[in-house]
Amino acid sequence: MNGDDARSLLDDLLSRAKKLGADAADALVVNSTSLSHAERLGKTERLERSESRDLGLRVFFGKQQAVVSSNDWDADTLDELVNRAVAMAKVVPEDPYCGLADPDALFTGEIPDLDTFDPVEPAAEALIDYAKAAEDAARAVSGVTNSEGAEASWSSNAVMLAASNGFSGGYRISRHGVGVSVIAGEGTGMERDYEFSSTVHGEDLDDAATVGRAAGERAVKRLNPRKASTAKAPVIYDPRVSNGLIGHLASGINGAAIARGTSFLKEAMGTKVFADGITIVDDPHRKRGLRSKPFDAEGLANASMNFIEDGVLTSWVMDLRSARQLGLESTARASRGVSGPPSPSVTNLYMAPGAATPEDLMADIKSGFYVTELMGFGIDMITGDYSRGAAGYWIENGELAYPVSEMTVAGNLKEMFVNLTPANNLEFKYGSNAPTIRIDGMTVAGE
Repeated sequence: MNGDDARSLLDDLLSRAKKLGADAADALVVNSTSLSHAERLGKTERLERSESRDLGLRVFFGKQQAVVSSNDWDADTLDELVNRAVAMAKVVPEDPYCGLADPDALFTGEIPDLDTFDPVEPAAEALIDYAKAAEDAARAVSGVTNSEGAEASWSSNAVMLAASNGFSGGYRISRHGVGVSVIAGEGTGMERDYEFSSTVHGEDLDDAATVGRAAGERAVKRLNPRKASTAKAPVIYDPRVSNGLIGHLASGINGAAIARGTSFLKEAMGTKVFADGITIVDDPHRKRGLRSKPFDAEGLANASMNFIEDGVLTSWVMDLRSARQLGLESTARASRGVSGPPSPSVTNLYMAPGAATPEDLMADIKSGFYVTELMGFGIDMITGDYSRGAAGYWIENGELAYPVSEMTVAGNLKEMFVNLTPANNLEFKYGSNAPTIRIDGMTVAGE
């Protein structure tokens, strides 16, 4: 279905809802295509292609709303879809904060060119070759003894949103990916590790053999781990895991959590949450960004925002509902799927890099922990208490000395944020990104 067809379908659904008495409505269509290949030990385990088309309709009767969704676009089914949505909206409890955007607040004008869509669909043979090259390179690393498999994938999504307030807009996104996970060692001394690359455009994807070698080398490097002694020590977060820290910030400043009073940062607006010089940006218009989009899921114009500016918290992450509940204006950070109402969410969130190199961050550490993997989710978002299983390398005299595993790192996010120092090696590899990060004064538990 092309963009014009999708727009016509949505307009028809909105018109039907209004004819049945709805005060307002919005509707969303997502057309998706994906192709993936997985192999293990040189043999194909899976080659799949899927195509789907899904739509969601939300209707309002005053301050009552209901959402229905379907992947069946038969005319009779669509009639039933609208009827069901209207019937549900008439009987659900009122939500005083729900509702569409005011027409004068909607995004208008030209869709910005965010380069989020690669029109080149790779052939299945290309994905097979890519996965094979990644696994072969990983298994060729001396010390690698087994493989958990490699996968190469591609997907394309076309999104169209329309609402009875006059908004109508759409965009397309694509993803290319390759990843591999392998095992080094034998028996009870086995260790696993992985590497991957995920990009909007296929031309930006890392070389498959490079991805594979990195996975193999990481696995071998983790062999013969020890447990370090329990102590208060500096902790260095590798970029593979440092992005989780700004993810915890995003959860803590989510407007829905603030409105419920369930965040450890609920009283932090306008205060120092991080040290001087720390800036955390959310940029929905980043070119070829993994989470880029030209407008938010309620049709509002979005733009880059510094949620942390020189260490100070400047705003909550809000959609319309949470903003109304807080008596504020939306930050145009609504996201949604076809089966539910919008909710606040960040886009391309990242911590701006610091001045020091990762080596500089470690140079004065006589004894500390370099974390490359985190397990579990022992985080209390109400208090900020933080405790997670961890693995990585022990630091001695400013250098990585030996691998460690079965460790725990613990602290409180408020204190961790204040004592955080970023390195200068920011790369945009994930949806949320951060450079190498050092945090002093954490509790490291091992033996």
